[in-house]
Amino acid sequence: MSALSRTDIRSFLDYLKFEKRYSAHTITAYQNDLTDFFNYLSTQFGEVRLKEISHSFIRSWLAHLKGEGITAKSINRKISSLRSFFKYHLRLGHINVTPMVNVISPKVSKRLPVFVKEEETKELIQTLNHASEDWKSLNAKMLILLFYNTGMRLGELINLREKQLDFSRSQIKILGKGNKERVIPVSKELVKNIEEYRQLKKKEFEKTDDALLVTEKGKKLYPKYAYLLVKQYLGLAGTLDKKSPHVLRHTFATHLMNSGADLNAVKELLGHSSLASTQVYTHNSIEKLRNVYKKAHPKA
Repeated sequence: MSALSRTDIRSFLDYLKFEKRYSAHTITAYQNDLTDFFNYLSTQFGEVRLKEISHSFIRSWLAHLKGEGITAKSINRKISSLRSFFKYHLRLGHINVTPMVNVISPKVSKRLPVFVKEEETKELIQTLNHASEDWKSLNAKMLILLFYNTGMRLGELINLREKQLDFSRSQIKILGKGNKERVIPVSKELVKNIEEYRQLKKKEFEKTDDALLVTEKGKKLYPKYAYLLVKQYLGLAGTLDKKSPHVLRHTFATHLMNSGADLNAVKELLGHSSLASTQVYTHNSIEKLRNVYKKAHPKA
């Protein structure tokens, strides 16, 4: 990749960081996609200037990705990265036309979200309530209760600070994608569980840097720690195809929808920017309605 291409990428990434205020994780994803694209151009076509890139170059790269077995969902994310990149340089006048005009995103087959059934969720929480009181078990309990009761993303929960808790109003302020804030109401029971955890933490550790959840060493939880702990305990909840913190986020949303929650309200609780992202959870509600119809309607 040429030095000129690196400059074009860096300029765009700085825009995402300082003007759009995207998270470090998102910026890294953009950087990886763009670096892969320009490395491919360099290997296949030599040094290519920004204005010389046409849709045929991009189609060649996408065909290469497909040949490598990259999924349609991942390819669409890379296309999205390129669209944003060229749109930025078009706005600055660095190119006269975006090469993305004739690029068509591949269709992605819809996968229904994996979730824990309500009865299995109750059994899992009962198991956690009767687990031994070592610090790892306490963390497993708090992780699963918080994920299930709030629908938070892994990164949001890992970075949750005590100052974001408002016990007087029974709510938690979440800092989500794009540094967007949202407020999630929580039950008195969850508030009690959090307060008990905080008191134990104060007795166990002198200083924890305001992080709500900490490891056995008093340090802020890191993603792999939380992921593996949740995965371990979700293994107790039936026969799930997938076991991860995101399954509990899906469970939170699915159980709300199945209980008649408004779709827009669930969208706000999840921190989705688009209603389309939330609509994936309506399939379970429709299935529930279908069962009610079959059991109750005389002509069903």
